[in-house]
Amino acid sequence: MSTAEWEALPETVKTFMTALDSREPDRALATFTSDAVVTDDGRDHAGTDEIGAWLASAVTEYTYTAEFTGASATEAGVDVGQHLEGDFPGGVVDLNYRFTLDGAAIGRLVIEP
Repeated sequence: MSTAEWEALPETVKTFMTALDSREPDRALATFTSDAVVTDDGRDHAGTDEIGAWLASAVTEYTYTAEFTGASATEAGVDVGQHLEGDFPGGVVDLNYRFTLDGAAIGRLVIEP
């Protein structure tokens, strides 16, 4: 996969990213396994209850725009880059979303600059 092919991403990853950007936490949550773990801001959110609470907060805490900046395949899944601008501290950030897939679902997601 080249670094700019949104269409080449796994459907689950595209669904998650689109749902997150569209502020649809339930749709985003449906892309995870029941025992998935998300690490964001150095904190782990394990299982559907914690991930659901994290998503509900993530989509309402700040207003921002997001732009896909590229992706690359990894042994376990895919890394996706996104450029965010909004009313969060600092106002601008480039984030990496590291997805580990378990079948067609997301088993692990690490979000970091």
